[in-house]
Amino acid sequence: MSAQQQEVKRVSASSAIQFVENVLRGNGASVEDAQIVAHCLIEADLHGVDTHGANRIPSYMERVRQGVLDPKAQMETKTITPVVHQIDAKNGFGFVAATKGMNACIESAHTFGIGMASIKHSNHFGMSAAFVRQANAAGYMSLVFTNSSPALPVWGGRTKLMGVSPIACGAPGGKNGIDFVLDMAPSVAARGKIYRAKRRNETIPDDWAIDAEGKPTTDPSAALEGSMLPMGGPKGSALSIMMDVFSGVLSGSAFAGHVVNPYHPTEPANVGHFLVAIKPDLFMDLEEFKERLDHLYQRVIGSEKRPGTERIYFPGEIEAEEAKKRRQDGIPWTMAEIEALNGEADKVNMPHLEIMS
Repeated sequence: MSAQQQEVKRVSASSAIQFVENVLRGNGASVEDAQIVAHCLIEADLHGVDTHGANRIPSYMERVRQGVLDPKAQMETKTITPVVHQIDAKNGFGFVAATKGMNACIESAHTFGIGMASIKHSNHFGMSAAFVRQANAAGYMSLVFTNSSPALPVWGGRTKLMGVSPIACGAPGGKNGIDFVLDMAPSVAARGKIYRAKRRNETIPDDWAIDAEGKPTTDPSAALEGSMLPMGGPKGSALSIMMDVFSGVLSGSAFAGHVVNPYHPTEPANVGHFLVAIKPDLFMDLEEFKERLDHLYQRVIGSEKRPGTERIYFPGEIEAEEAKKRRQDGIPWTMAEIEALNGEADKVNMPHLEIMS
């Protein structure tokens, strides 16, 4: 990649959202669905999770062009009990399915204290924290699970079988306004970081993945041919299996290594999701809950620091601070990434990204 292609430019969040909406609508998505997908993707970029942001658009649109992702899907929602919902995503955008699912959970939790949704026949839904923040913004605690395509071996195995399916949960902040947001993959690193390194012609740490022969590698291409490594050995492996149980087995979607990679435009991905929303004042007054969460926050960030540690953060705090900066300064993308996005706009005769001066 040339130095010019690696040059970083910045794009405002509003321009990025409008651009993504245009590309999605040009590929057949409705106005409402395009707004949901664009919001989720740019939220990832704003929070510094570039691996799950707008740079995923080319791979998603290729799946649309190949007919293995339906941008016009008419999803079906069934209410199984007053607090349990099932959504058939009909091979539509995972972002839309999960947003609808969390809305259903929140509506049930408002009346009954808790709501749950199982989603089948879906697709990659990007950054799990987007749906945690959706619940936080409405004042609810949440759990967000998904399964994904094979990327890491089970503990003791050599070939990839389980997905690097993120575990996400959250709680709305107390009086200090600091939300709790946890979103982590059961692998040493998210697979999206491997794709980003390949896209930017960068190397990766040698403890992230193994190549096809089972050897550590710093080459992202070799890593993608091989397998990610689970964090904490058997613990990370077990967590990835848990995601498959709740998201794949329970929902009726693909599982046990049969979810299709979102970068492979071959057949429907058939991803499953599992969502829960919980009213935080089920067992105590809301003000007491907020005070207790504030106390936990202060205890965490005020912990005695190890040598060399400048600051201790609450889960989700780093990303929230990054979002504040990027809303002001713009989202950083390399010219190669911008050119790839503009290429998608050209395919549907939409305007290019507006770069900040």
